[in-house]
Amino acid sequence: MSRIHRLSLIVIAMVLALQPLGGADGVTPAVAQEIAPARDKIVGHALEQISEAEKQIEALQSQVEANKSDDAALVDIKVKADEIIRQLLKISVELRPRFNDVKARLAQLGEKPAEGEPAEAPAVTEERTRLNAARLEINTLTGRAEDLSIRASNLSDSITDLRRELFTDRLFEHTEISGDVVDDALNAFSAEFNDFQRTVSSWFSFIWKYKRVPLGTAVTLSLAMALVLLAGEYRLFGSLIRRDPTVSKPAYMSRFSVAFWSTILPALALAAFLVSSFFFLDTFNVLRPDIAPIAAALFGFAGLVFFVAMLARAVLAPKAPSWRLVRLSDKGARDLNFAVLSMAVVNGSDYVLGAISETLSSPVVLTVMKSFLSSVVVGLIVVVVSFLRPMVAQSGDPSERGRAWPKAVALPLRIIGIGLILLSAIGYVGLSRFLATQMVLTGAVVATMYIGILSGKAISAPNQFGETRVGRYLQQRFALKPVGLDQAGIAAGLLIYVFALSIGIPLILISWGFQPRDLQIWLINIFTEINIGSIRISIFGILGGVLLFALGLVATRWLQKWLDGNVMARSQVDAGVRNSIKTGVGYLGTGLAGLIGISAAGIDLSSLALVAGALSLGIGFGLQNIVSNFVSGLILLAERPFKVGDWVATGTTEGFVRRISVRATEIETFQRQSIIVPNSELINAPVGNWTHRNKLGRIEIPVSVSYEADPRRVMDLLMEIALAHPGLLRNPEPVVMFNGFGASSLDFELRGFIGDVLGGLPIKNELRVTILERFRAEKIQMPYPHQEVHLHLDEADRRIFAGRGKGRPGETGDLREPPDDDKILP
Repeated sequence: MSRIHRLSLIVIAMVLALQPLGGADGVTPAVAQEIAPARDKIVGHALEQISEAEKQIEALQSQVEANKSDDAALVDIKVKADEIIRQLLKISVELRPRFNDVKARLAQLGEKPAEGEPAEAPAVTEERTRLNAARLEINTLTGRAEDLSIRASNLSDSITDLRRELFTDRLFEHTEISGDVVDDALNAFSAEFNDFQRTVSSWFSFIWKYKRVPLGTAVTLSLAMALVLLAGEYRLFGSLIRRDPTVSKPAYMSRFSVAFWSTILPALALAAFLVSSFFFLDTFNVLRPDIAPIAAALFGFAGLVFFVAMLARAVLAPKAPSWRLVRLSDKGARDLNFAVLSMAVVNGSDYVLGAISETLSSPVVLTVMKSFLSSVVVGLIVVVVSFLRPMVAQSGDPSERGRAWPKAVALPLRIIGIGLILLSAIGYVGLSRFLATQMVLTGAVVATMYIGILSGKAISAPNQFGETRVGRYLQQRFALKPVGLDQAGIAAGLLIYVFALSIGIPLILISWGFQPRDLQIWLINIFTEINIGSIRISIFGILGGVLLFALGLVATRWLQKWLDGNVMARSQVDAGVRNSIKTGVGYLGTGLAGLIGISAAGIDLSSLALVAGALSLGIGFGLQNIVSNFVSGLILLAERPFKVGDWVATGTTEGFVRRISVRATEIETFQRQSIIVPNSELINAPVGNWTHRNKLGRIEIPVSVSYEADPRRVMDLLMEIALAHPGLLRNPEPVVMFNGFGASSLDFELRGFIGDVLGGLPIKNELRVTILERFRAEKIQMPYPHQEVHLHLDEADRRIFAGRGKGRPGETGDLREPPDDDKILP
């Protein structure tokens, strides 16, 4: 709703509120007070929330004016402003159903009778007046909520602008570097050192007198947690962070995997230990307000230096050349390791000293000079590194003297180092300090992320996950096949990607000036509300919908198994009926799970009407066969003209039904070939079912004998054979039919019924063998067709065939072809 629209609603509401009784739906305050019931609870609660939000916004505006230079305070204010916006939006959403109810009731009452029409009942008039008043109040509250939401949004945007300006001002703040500034800094350093000494001594005295037991408890708990973390780390992940000394040439994947986990896992363990230590010390009131920031800075310094040291050790491997990730000489690796660690110590020391100066309220000039010195030292270290010779020798032996950096590396390093020194010298100390810090911290985090991504890529490579310890364990534990193990490797690689990015990106953002509350807000917005145009997506809602859908599928599968294995199996229900019921329950449960999942994901099913219309159009043009097969499948499952296990015969296929789905039916032929027949063909064409109602079936065995045989004796023998066979039923009784006179035989047919038509082939085979044996014993011949060929030849042809004399003039008595002259060799 636009601002003009909201203002128009407010103006209309004011006009209606001031309108006299003579209006169409007007009501005086006295009448409204007489006929209006107690205010609706929803409306009353909304009014209270709007009034409270208005007060909060005014208070936040005052706080912004008072904390323009405090970035952390501005972040907290922005969080509160965003929360107010969400509350106001919720109020508008909650008022909408009540407004719709009032509007629907007014539509039911209709318009007020015009002049000259019969008057309506007083109760109806009072009801209409009350509803108009309620609608007016809801419109007014909705307008106030939207106006306050706009004020809160503007306040949030102004805080973002203030923070951006504050960061820029601090980054590009210029300070004149001169001898007077140095003298002032030295004097301030002396005073700060004395203040720091007194503060620390006072704190130690305070601890010794009043906080010895809490201090001991905090230290004990912190050490216990550290031991638990270390023990758990080496117990669970020891194989991932230890280098195998017996391996002289480790694989590419092993090197990156060990480098990544040997950096991340110890760093996370130390970070957890430092955070828990600070938490316990602060919880037991061991840290005073003047010591807590310094302790936090010291803990951060320890974590930074340890993380950089572990990363440098993992990548450079000064004492393990075979595990080194870069082609450096042994001396070059040691020199670079020392240089990187030195830069981390210098930057960390500057951070700690800055925290001390801020805590003790030291002059700004002292903080500037500390940052100036740290930036210059880091710049000098970078320049010295650019002149090193760390590259491995041409021979490839890391123990030999190395080669210098390539120009593409050495020149940028020198430019960066000299740039840091010059920026500090001309007074842009803040910018120089920021760049020096990012070189160490951001560089370390990016390097770790890159190693993690390469490690995940190596693990997810084809047939690589099975070579890892984790892969071998999973293969033995769950008996995974090569395909399953390879898919597990892909999943493991994706998890490593997510792990590396989820840790690295927040650290980089924090180092670039973002507050942890900023990340918290972004994370909440990402998982709860993503706006793409008019579409609002919630990752939590989607995950919840997927979870509910998965639970619905699990419940459906369990219900299918329970019905099939318990209820229907114990009731001795036919296998085909069991399959139809199980399939129907499966489709019904899947459909319900899908609807529940879509609703839980926040997708409005009514918004799919357009999609449904387009789908209907598509069905009309191109999906007729698919829909026909689908509907036919439902008919087959419900009507059950055949079921799983039946022997059916279609126009081109004959075999056993193995599976009936909503699109097609699987028929297995006697040659074990699976034929997929669309359901529409089974509905629209004749289908023979040998086992539709029962398995009773008739078999026929044709028998032919010679014309010399006695037909009655033949019929008696066939009946005797049929009655003696246990596979033929006595009721209906077998019969023997004299079918007719053949060209060279008398044709009979033995007909009998069997209890299971599926076993007809073995019975027919046994009957044929028995018939043949008895007929041979009875000397009854079973003739085969005889054919005589008569040649009509004249006398000359007879002589030729007889080989005597000549036939017609020019013919010889030899029927063979004359020799071909072209084929006779000279």
